[in-house]
Formats: sequence, structure tokens, C-alpha cells
Amino acid sequence: MTDLAFAGVTPQRRLPLPEFIAMLAFLFATIAFSMDAMLPALPEIAESLTPDNVNRAQLILTGFMAGMGLGTLFAGPISDALGRKRTITMGFAIYVAGAIWAVYADSLESLLLARFVQGLGAAAPRIVGLALVRDLYEGREMARITSFVMMIFIMIPAIAPTIGAGIIAVAGWHGVFLAFVGFALIGGLWLNIRQAETLPPELRRPLQFTPLLAAAKEVLSDRQVMMTTLVLTLGFGQMFGLLSSAQQLFGETYGKGESFHLWFAAMALLSGSGTVLNATFVIRFGMRRIAKWAYVMQTIVSATVLTLLLSGVLPPALQFPVFFFWAVSVFFMAGVTFGNLNALALQRMGHIAGMAASIIAAISTLCAVMIAAPVGLMYDGTAIPAMTATLICSGLAWFLMRHLRD
Repeated sequence: MTDLAFAGVTPQRRLPLPEFIAMLAFLFATIAFSMDAMLPALPEIAESLTPDNVNRAQLILTGFMAGMGLGTLFAGPISDALGRKRTITMGFAIYVAGAIWAVYADSLESLLLARFVQGLGAAAPRIVGLALVRDLYEGREMARITSFVMMIFIMIPAIAPTIGAGIIAVAGWHGVFLAFVGFALIGGLWLNIRQAETLPPELRRPLQFTPLLAAAKEVLSDRQVMMTTLVLTLGFGQMFGLLSSAQQLFGETYGKGESFHLWFAAMALLSGSGTVLNATFVIRFGMRRIAKWAYVMQTIVSATVLTLLLSGVLPPALQFPVFFFWAVSVFFMAGVTFGNLNALALQRMGHIAGMAASIIAAISTLCAVMIAAPVGLMYDGTAIPAMTATLICSGLAWFLMRHLRD
């Protein structure tokens, strides 16, 4: 079922579905590229800006996520008042300003502030993109479309470290930020030239305290939304925890530093099959059931691999293959669950989709940073901190999913 009457978008003004999915995938991919393309640059940045404490370089990732988490508080309500396209465009402008600032950063503190600003701007395409989909679709159909979007945009994270490594070889780590500018310009132009506004003026909600407070109360008092948001927090937390330590785990722990970008690409591409399976089966089995069983499997896999690692029974030749299998399973879980969970959370919130998407993303992202940052800083030369965090988060998510419904 579509919400064309609600959105005021006529079939003649709608993008063909393949282009609509590709455009959204590109907007979301810009955000993923902003994190994953930085991974090969972390050693060089650490050597240049924080040689006495190389673990601090990981804050470049969590700083971006913290800015994005804060920005999500504002992106949705602004889009409910000004429209989806205008808000995304303003977000990209802030994102570009942060990227240009980062090019000229000469200290870690300045770079972290620039990344925080970048994250503030990135909140708009991430949040308003979801609201745009909700303007047009709902329920399992929204979950299916979101899965297709994730299936396409995961190709960018898969090759982002390779692209980042190539840029660094030519222009140093500063050049990565110029690439961010290029991505943002392409995404903004594509949106503004091709996509019709999905929220007409007569359905917009003014930026006034009373209606904003009423909408926020409606979202925060909905048990389904809050439970789903908590599950999303646990899912993001474990994925970001692995991501923040990925370069050190592949490079230092398992000696794959020079080929890290290739292993990361293989991991992302293999895990991308999760989005394909979800898009194929979500209509038949439902969002909640698929997400619940994904967390069941992740809990079992993490418990098994962690036990093998702690027991010391794995021969050296098998240690990296087992770790790689586990890392693929974490990203596979994300592909199976995130689209479904977002659709579940927004299912009854179509009339305040921007506000709902903002609150959901703000809570899940900021709280996920509180999980991921300590996990990254606890890196001790092994995968034990990341695996332990994943086991705990997946187990809790599995428990909470038992109390949700489609």
C-alpha cells in the first residue's frame, strides 16, 4: 500500500522505482563512505596528529557519529516544516563545510570538530531520506524498499577503503575529505533535479514549540517505537564497535594491514547478501520475525567464536578465517535487521515521519556511540572486546524482539 494521497505526489511526478531506490542508496552511501573511507587513513592521521596515543585516532569515526546523532534531533522536525528536499540540501551544505574545514585541520582537536560538523550535516540525508520513503510507502513494502536501498548502497562501503587508500596514495589523507565534497555535490544535485517534493506545503508542521512537543510526546510514549529504537541502538552499537576497531584488528592483530581494504570489501560484499534475503522474504515472513532470528543467530555465532578464542584451541592458521567469518556475520545481521526495524518503528508514525525518524535515530545513534567508543578504546590487540560487546548487544536485542509485533 502506498501513501500517495498523503504525500500529494502524483504518479506522473514520481521517479521510476529503480531510480528512486538508486538515488536513496547514493544518499545513504555518502554517509557510509564518510566513515569507511577514513579507515585506511587512521594510521597516517595517528602518526601525524596523535603519535603518543594512536588509539585516539578512532575518535575520528565516533566524532562523526556523535555529530550525526545530535543532528538527527533537528533534521526531522525541520523537514516536517520546510519539506524534505530543502532540508537534505541544507544538510549537505553543512556536510561540505565540515569536509572543507577538515582539509585544513592541523591538529586532532580541529579535525574532530570538523568531523562533528560533518556528522551534523550528514544527519539530514540519513533521517529525511527515511521520512521521504515513509511519505510514499509503509509497513512491509517500506521494509522491502529499504532493503533494496541497503543492498545497493552497501557496494559503496565495500569499496570505500579501497577508494580511500587510492586517494591517500595520491593526495594524502586530506584528499579523502575532498572526495566527500564530490559525493555530497552529486547527491544533492541528483535529489534536486530529479526528485519531486513528497511533503506538500499544506501538510507541513510549523516549527513551533507546542506542536513539536506534542509530536515528540507521541513518539516517546509509543511502546512499539521505543522498544524498536532500543533494539536499533544495540544493533548500531555492536556494528560501530567493530567498525571503530576494524583497521587495528585486520592490520595489527591479524597482519592484514596492507590488504585491509580488500578484506573489508570482501566482508561488506559477502554480508550484503543479508539485504537481498531480507528484500526477498520480508513480505512473506514479516519484519519482526526476520529481525528476531537474525539476533538469535548472531548471539549463537558470537558466543561460539568468543569461546573458541578464549579457550585457545584454535590453531594459528584458523584464527583469521574464524574472525573474518564472525565479522561478516555482524554486517550480515545489520543488512537483515536495520531496514525492518526502521519500518517497524515508523509504521504508525506516517503523519509525523520527520519527527519520529529524528527521535529514533538520535537516540539510537548517540547511545550507540556510548557503546562503540569504549569498545574501540578497549582494543587490547585481540578481538575479545568487540566480540564481547557484540554478544551482549545481540543477546539483549533478541530478548527485546520477543516483545515486539509486526
